[in-house]
Amino acid sequence: MLNINDIKKIREITGISVEAVRKALENAGGKIEEALDLLKKRGIEVAVKKSERETGQGLIFSYIHSNGKIGVLLKLLCETDFVARNEQFKELGHELVMHIAAMSPHDIEELLAQPYVRDQDLTIDNLVKNYIAKLGENIRISEYCRFSL
Repeated sequence: MLNINDIKKIREITGISVEAVRKALENAGGKIEEALDLLKKRGIEVAVKKSERETGQGLIFSYIHSNGKIGVLLKLLCETDFVARNEQFKELGHELVMHIAAMSPHDIEELLAQPYVRDQDLTIDNLVKNYIAKLGENIRISEYCRFSL
């Protein structure tokens, strides 16, 4: 029998559907850490499958650091306008512009390989893949520009 509190806890951590969390917990024998690992692996698999889909929608994100000397513009793409308007998509865009401002990657390839500033165990590539799994659509960093004085 699965513990409803465990399902809630994993859902809060991952943002993944209750049904997917329930299945992962069942497959992990009720162990939270194992279920999280299963969900992570599944998220990467989902992202790989969706990576060929066209990304014709999205949003432009911006960030100006409080000292006014660093700014970032980011073009983040997804498949549909519905996802582009989703709060989780907007959250990802915000996290990415903050990361770019802090870490100053030279290009998208370097950006994707960098450890995420808020979680050094996670690369930016894996962060994006996690959001692909949550939102069910392909997401792609199209381009960005970082300005500094």
